[in-house]
Amino acid sequence: MDSADSSLLNAKRVLITGGTGSFGHFMVQRLLTTSIAEVRVFSRDEKKQFDMRKQFAASPQVTFMIGDVRDAAQLDRACSGIDMVFHAAALKQVPSCELFPGEALKTNLIGAQNLIGAAIANNVERVVAVSTDKAVKPVNVMGMTKAIQERLIINANQLSHNQKTRFCCVRYGNVMNSRGSVLPLFRRLLRDGKPLTVTHPEMTRFMLTFGDAIDLVIYALVHMRGGELFVKKAPAAYMVDVAAVFAEMHGAPAQPISFIGQFAGEKLHEILLSDEELIRSKDCGDYFVVAPWSMPPHSESLGGVNKEYGSRDNIVGREVLRGLLERSDREVRTMQYEDSYFVVS
Repeated sequence: MDSADSSLLNAKRVLITGGTGSFGHFMVQRLLTTSIAEVRVFSRDEKKQFDMRKQFAASPQVTFMIGDVRDAAQLDRACSGIDMVFHAAALKQVPSCELFPGEALKTNLIGAQNLIGAAIANNVERVVAVSTDKAVKPVNVMGMTKAIQERLIINANQLSHNQKTRFCCVRYGNVMNSRGSVLPLFRRLLRDGKPLTVTHPEMTRFMLTFGDAIDLVIYALVHMRGGELFVKKAPAAYMVDVAAVFAEMHGAPAQPISFIGQFAGEKLHEILLSDEELIRSKDCGDYFVVAPWSMPPHSESLGGVNKEYGSRDNIVGREVLRGLLERSDREVRTMQYEDSYFVVS
């Protein structure tokens, strides 16, 4: 994080909803490199909070609050005295959301609406909500709820009772080694001597490291005017290549990949920037910025992006993929602690 970015956070108090998840761990670590006054971790899992307290025991700036974004009153208390919010609380596993769509609605939509109310009531300065490539042309419940969540967050800038709070969204694809990624499953299968499983031989996915995801969120925090959607450009890979390279990196003997069939609601390919959004988008180097319909035109020209940004069009070879996986492993090793999920052999 450069000095210009970190200066925005000087003496600020930041809330991270869903803060004991993968994103929360890495964001806390990044924020502790700044002159932050407080990082308040809000989540409903007491065991994860217990583990995280031990990890950051030497950092008094990190505080914890048990609660659920479905509970508007507790979320309002969590936002008290807060300057900025990173909203990462979500139900995000596609199969689980397909089985329990009502639960996905409660967390991803009602939870987001509760956050909007709490942020405005407490005069929070900036809110960055974390979304997903599955929100683009959604075909599953998780993607549908996150697509509507994007609209709720962006629309919050226009609410008549919003006096000062600016809201924006970020959108990214799969984060390697996160709790929701396939790599921990691959690691367990290799440990047990079983073949690696892939749902479909043509499946592609965007591949980001935790560092990439955090960089995007900080970029959005610094550059937001209110109502934008920030997208990180990312390489993509065939999942069969991910499995093959991963096995090779871990010294596993060559063996056939087992194709198990697509899950309910699972796409073959993902999209980070849709054709509908092109006329409102600007290419900012490593990022795309999508302006809301309600925003007056930027002084810079919009509509300079002329092609939908999808995973099938951004495939990298196995050598590049290996470098990405190695970088992800290096990042994750910095997060090792007792009973942690983040352990890379």
